[in-house]
Amino acid sequence: MKHIFRFKQFEVDQSGCAMRINTDGVLLGTMAKHPNPQRILDIGTGTGVIALMLAQRFPGAKVHAVEIDEQASITAERNFQNSVFSKRLSVHHIAIELYNDSEQFDLIVSNPPFFVNDLKNVEKKKEMARHASNTFFDDLIKKVAGLLSPEGCFWAVLPIKQAQDLVEKAKAEGLFLTHLIKLHSDATKPEFRRIVCLEREKCSLVEEGFMIYESEKKYTKAYELLLKDFFLAY
Repeated sequence: MKHIFRFKQFEVDQSGCAMRINTDGVLLGTMAKHPNPQRILDIGTGTGVIALMLAQRFPGAKVHAVEIDEQASITAERNFQNSVFSKRLSVHHIAIELYNDSEQFDLIVSNPPFFVNDLKNVEKKKEMARHASNTFFDDLIKKVAGLLSPEGCFWAVLPIKQAQDLVEKAKAEGLFLTHLIKLHSDATKPEFRRIVCLEREKCSLVEEGFMIYESEKKYTKAYELLLKDFFLAY
């Protein structure tokens, strides 16, 4: 079936989801780190792929997901229930600014909508998935600051300008950039995305670059190594 994306330990049905599985998401799912997270939150889960990857990587963690689009949340729930990690996964159909939980999270991740004040997509679902309101990132970082445990980490993947804006907004909420990964298509291309990690404690910034392609249609060894536990091709 064309809507099914098969991984080594789970499958993802993408039907009904405006935003399909993409490179941004799977890289975030493999690169987000925490020593031993017990509770994980995926904001804007879409198909649920990042939540599923984190459930595989951290077998001791319970993974919660939030999704504003009703159809996407239904699809994510189905993907969760069909996985071997089903008992540790749950999805909530709600906007993140309205979401509350009695306990905090050790690891929060998000591959959020990132076009602010940009030309709106004619397809409503894609517009919701790709475009953010003027206050979205303010609301997001305030909510993350409230939900993140004292030793917790917040990881997000964004275009450069939006990543820079998020890092600046985070300072006002007592969250600071500790890890920065600059994503490049290949050695000849400038960075096109940033993966950032924000934490409560200031520390020396760890900065690195990551290339996806070695040459046209040929992935780097680093990319293949990163995804070998997930993709059937490696």
